[in-house]
Amino acid sequence: MFSSTFSHILLPLIVAISILLMLIRPRGIPEVYWIGGGALLLVLLRLIPLQLAGRAIAEGLDVYLFLIGMMLLSELAREHGVFDWLSSAAVRSADGSSARLFTLVYAIGTVVTIFMSNDATAVVLTPAILTAVRKAKVAPLPHLFACAMIANAASFVLPISNPANLVVFHDDMPPLGRWLLSFGVPSILSITATYLVLRYLFRKDFGARIEGTVEPHPLNGNSKMVLIGLGLMVAVLLTASSLDKDLGLPTCLAALAITAAVSIKARSNPMHLVREISWSTLALVAGLFILVDAVESIGALQLTQAALHSVQRLTPSLGALITGFAVGIANNLVNNLPLGLIAGSTLHAAHTRGLIADVVLIGVDLGPNLSITGSLATILWLLALRKEKLDVGFWPFLKIGAVAMPVALLASIGGAILIHTFTHT
Repeated sequence: MFSSTFSHILLPLIVAISILLMLIRPRGIPEVYWIGGGALLLVLLRLIPLQLAGRAIAEGLDVYLFLIGMMLLSELAREHGVFDWLSSAAVRSADGSSARLFTLVYAIGTVVTIFMSNDATAVVLTPAILTAVRKAKVAPLPHLFACAMIANAASFVLPISNPANLVVFHDDMPPLGRWLLSFGVPSILSITATYLVLRYLFRKDFGARIEGTVEPHPLNGNSKMVLIGLGLMVAVLLTASSLDKDLGLPTCLAALAITAAVSIKARSNPMHLVREISWSTLALVAGLFILVDAVESIGALQLTQAALHSVQRLTPSLGALITGFAVGIANNLVNNLPLGLIAGSTLHAAHTRGLIADVVLIGVDLGPNLSITGSLATILWLLALRKEKLDVGFWPFLKIGAVAMPVALLASIGGAILIHTFTHT
């Protein structure tokens, strides 16, 4: 339909505009429409064949299954009061101290992120924490930022902690043992550094005592069964990861089994939980797969491969620092899902592993703490706050992120360099 030269100009232009519109959301139109519209336009204009679009969608099957499973379990836990129990327990255990409450919220967010993914922290835990801190009559922002930041800072402790992990490594996911060896220390440094920065930046808010009271939300039989199910699911996923198996299908099957068991015990219809799943998020991810494969089809990834080869010619430490910060900052320009897809395709095409691959993942996961446009989890966190009539703008978030992200990223990359040095000497 178009000449080859014109197609090579029009295709990336449509992709870039689609991603830009996704980030700025003109007139509040959801992200999926901009990405889906861009993907559809590429097909209608015959800039990509229909077969390529279908193949790109199919590539994301493991990610879709993983997201469905995690979103279903998050809704199940929310319905049966697990997150209300966690948030009320945090306030009551704080014993009147705002600083202690912040630490407890951060710890809860860390655990939820590690074992239920960063989206659960952003979408389900955040509203529960907001409700609790409002009842406690303390400044909400420190605790809400704790949820937002830990959702990214702890998102590479395990492969299941962030859907972006599946996107970056795709069919080359490291086994659990190698994952923990590569990312264990960097994750601890990321979590610790982010906590210390937030604790310092919000220090003035921690002087006030907690004046309000929060009623306890004890666990009933159904919610205890949900917690047991979550534990079993984590065991299944860790086993699958240790055996170097895909995580999407085990996640989805485990979630369906747990939901069925709890619904039977509670004598409730699980279909309303299915309706609560954000199907538009799955469509968004599918659209992003199409856009990235479209860009790859015209050879655009040769530029990223050339950049990768350039940093590999530097000393390992310098190359890792440049790569990690370049990827971390780039997240906030295009969002970490499309960037994760591009980075994963580049690593796969260049057959790159080791330190550079590790810091690419760290940059994809931790870089979004710079701004609200950095990751899907942060965007979902912002939308959750807007539903509660609380808006955090771009600049207020950037003021915190401009300190928290670079400090944590530097510490985490430093940890990765140390681990790589010790394991290769």
